[in-house]
Amino acid sequence: MGDQEYLLDNRAAEAGRRFEALSALFDPSTFRHLSELGIDRGWRCWEIGAGGTSVVRWLAERAGPTGRVLATDIDISWATHAAGPTVEVRCHDVARDEPPAELFDLVHARLVLVHVAERDRALRSMVQTLRPGGWLLIEDADPALQPLSCPDVHGSDQELANTIRQGFRALMSQRGVDLAYGRKLPRLLRDAGLVDVAADAYFPLALPACRPLETATINLIRDQLIGNGIATAEEIETHLANVAAGRLDLAQPPMISAWGRRPSSRSEGSRSAATPPLPRDARASGTG
Repeated sequence: MGDQEYLLDNRAAEAGRRFEALSALFDPSTFRHLSELGIDRGWRCWEIGAGGTSVVRWLAERAGPTGRVLATDIDISWATHAAGPTVEVRCHDVARDEPPAELFDLVHARLVLVHVAERDRALRSMVQTLRPGGWLLIEDADPALQPLSCPDVHGSDQELANTIRQGFRALMSQRGVDLAYGRKLPRLLRDAGLVDVAADAYFPLALPACRPLETATINLIRDQLIGNGIATAEEIETHLANVAAGRLDLAQPPMISAWGRRPSSRSEGSRSAATPPLPRDARASGTG
């Protein structure tokens, strides 16, 4: 997706604060999933849509001096300082550019495909770069499962927050965001030929990091909210004051994490099409 189509402009100064809030909110869940996939020394990893650098640095530490991390995004201005002996930062559009000419033990993308209009092509590129036995972990939101900013609506403050959130979702949908994408991931990974596919969901509610994320997001899209008649400048200031005062139990949409493994052989792929995914302990130990 081109920069002009992306509602949350990563070039804006507020984007840095948004990356920090996203990391605080979602890194623990992401790191748990990555750990359970068995990432270890010497692994070659592709981190797509790097944005901030917390996941890139975590991967580099786990892969060690004999591993490699390729971090890509359409805007790498926030990630260039993460480059190092085992980390390459590269400008790359996963939906439009050719995939890297190498194979990876792990490919990971968080909050990327939901924003990409050519998401089917992007997913094929990710699968194409997996070595036999390599893992793909995709994490994307599903706002249609829970579209409210404040699920517990008990006053005008919560109603205002939900009106703004619903307008935000409408703006995203107009730009090609699939608001029900997260729930599709297990099927899409199986259709792409992966095996041992499974998924879970993480639903943040009333967590401290929800507040700075909401503030940074609203500040990023303030002009679009006003210009599209979703909220007035006064209403936005009222909402931001409510957030700052801690009067709202803010939520984020469920984050669906789905993972699957490229078959080690054609015969394994054929067998796995008729068998259920392995339990989590078997998954974690199957890629040594």
